[in-house]
Amino acid sequence: MLEDIFKDAEQRMKKSLDILRQELAGIRAGRASPALIEHIEVNYYGTPTPLNQLATITAPEPRMLVVQPWDRNAVSAIDKALRSSELGLNPAVDGQILRIALPPLTEERRRTLVKLVKEHVEEAKVAIRNIRRDALTHIKTMQKNKEISEDEERRAEERLQQLTDRYINEAEKLGKQKEHDILEV
Repeated sequence: MLEDIFKDAEQRMKKSLDILRQELAGIRAGRASPALIEHIEVNYYGTPTPLNQLATITAPEPRMLVVQPWDRNAVSAIDKALRSSELGLNPAVDGQILRIALPPLTEERRRTLVKLVKEHVEEAKVAIRNIRRDALTHIKTMQKNKEISEDEERRAEERLQQLTDRYINEAEKLGKQKEHDILEV
């Protein structure tokens, strides 16, 4: 029974880290990355659709992204979605291809991006702590119902705390790496 609680908690903590990785991949560092725009929602025939489901996104140069839609009719919708995103992009439409030149990051923009990274890391840490809280509630309930002894409860709490610390450290490590990438000129 305790093992099920630990497995569930660990799976949920892994999911929190995976989400953090996705969010950090979408934050621009010094180089252009398809992950920067692949999750932008495009209004495709009245349905919000992620860009990576409508087009091929490549980074042929360090400061250039190329979007090649599979459907010619989607070019204007993709252009509109990219322009209205909070990324401040200005794509150039070249027939059926959109070229996005990414300007170099200013110092102010780098600081803003670092702040955003810290917010995402903090959200992940809060999610991990909430998972720990849920697991602790289950463990305490088991002890109240006399399914486990007080010693087993204490050992389970210590093991859960070690698991939590491991995932929080991993989240911080991901954040530090991304900050380093952003601040690197």
